[in-house]
Amino acid sequence: MELTRLIRQFQPETARRIQPRPYINHSVEFKGLFTAEERARVLDDVGLNVFYFPSEMITGCDLLSDSGTTTMTNDQWAALHQGDEAYGSNRGYFRLREVIRETFGEEYFSDAPGLAPNAFLFHQGRACEDALFSALGRLGSGLVIPSNGHFDTTQANIEGNRIAAVNLFSPELQNPASDGRFKGNMDTKRLRALLETSGGRVPVVYLTITNNTGGGQPVSLANVREVSEIAHGYGLPLMLDACRFAENAWFIKQYESGQQNRAIIDIVREVFSHADGFTISFKKDGIVNMGGGLFFRQGGLFLKQYPHLADEITNHQITKEGHPTYGGLSGRDIMALAVGLGIAVKDAYLAWRIQQIERFGRFMQEQGLPILTPTGGHAVYLDMNRFFAGTRIRPEDFGGISITALLLAGYGHRGCELGHFAFGSYDPATGKEAFPEVNFVRLAVPRLRYEDADLASVAESLRLLYDERDRIPGVEVTFGKELALRHFKARFRFKESAVGCS
Repeated sequence: MELTRLIRQFQPETARRIQPRPYINHSVEFKGLFTAEERARVLDDVGLNVFYFPSEMITGCDLLSDSGTTTMTNDQWAALHQGDEAYGSNRGYFRLREVIRETFGEEYFSDAPGLAPNAFLFHQGRACEDALFSALGRLGSGLVIPSNGHFDTTQANIEGNRIAAVNLFSPELQNPASDGRFKGNMDTKRLRALLETSGGRVPVVYLTITNNTGGGQPVSLANVREVSEIAHGYGLPLMLDACRFAENAWFIKQYESGQQNRAIIDIVREVFSHADGFTISFKKDGIVNMGGGLFFRQGGLFLKQYPHLADEITNHQITKEGHPTYGGLSGRDIMALAVGLGIAVKDAYLAWRIQQIERFGRFMQEQGLPILTPTGGHAVYLDMNRFFAGTRIRPEDFGGISITALLLAGYGHRGCELGHFAFGSYDPATGKEAFPEVNFVRLAVPRLRYEDADLASVAESLRLLYDERDRIPGVEVTFGKELALRHFKARFRFKESAVGCS
């Protein structure tokens, strides 16, 4: 019997429950050995703020962020050695220009003589946002920028330029029973209503793919098209926050009707064809440790509406970051990025990446933990409202801060509270807290870094805390309650002893 037919009988591909990783370990680093008591003392010293906890003391998984925490590939490490550190027009700049064109569309990186620049490199995404919103902020007062979900530093950059940031979350996001695959969508009914009443105050419409604030949920191609049509119908440019563009395209390919037989790169290019520009942190789907960019589509509505802003942004880039051909990045970083963007759109890489998040979500569900489902592409979001339902924890007790502190001190895993404290605000005049629509602890998985056993350990640790949730105390803020971006800076202490939660 022919061998290919024989092996299919004994091992059909559809029957394989456990797939091997599409990569191998090239090198390893051993962790230090620290006890729960040692971690607890240090965490007390930094006021329970996990951002200030020394990473070398993390004996479990560091899931604080997936931004810049990627394990790079051997091809990227090889590319680092080819970096050209010239101050102007380094070798990597020209290579990256071609990769940007290949990935997002030729119109996003023009080099035609006589045209204003439309591609701007920065050291990371928030620097791109600073440049964009600083320029838009000079257009006038009372401006509003709607989004499907502004992330923390995005919102801070908008509001720092006296622009209002409005979140138009999908109604499905608030429904735990919904199994919709595109909960990251923008609520287009609310968008139409906002533009009908306040369209003259909106300089751009902003769409985040995937929706990090909204549980890492993807945005459908249909929603991208509809938001684009609505924005353009009001004469407004559509900008994308494109940090996880490749992961978003994978969800479109897997779950959106008519997209299953398309290549990831083709889906990416269609998504970006509906936009007029985008900001991006390459520290996510660029699979690098540093890098960002701001790009406008040549011939797009942004450059038509605001032709003078290209030069303003160039001036900003030069004064804040460096020459436009390196924009705050070393030549070696640029070379690694040019390779990383090619990896990010490969099916084998994306399938493993996102399916690992799905398995992590299943580990959590098997432990009885309340998470946002379906899982997104880069993190599992633990629902704090459901976690503490029926307990003494109130919104002003900031239970998510308690969980991240206990998880880190007791079990050596670091997560990030993205809920009542991170996205809330305190008014000193009234002494009242304003709470956001979402309340999560995010467990963001770095790319190519951890194995399933590591993530299963996180789920088991959280279940031990969940079993004791009635005994978990809230926290009080000892510093920074009234500050902007307060979760990065604040200090806390437990309201009472955390008995039984070590």
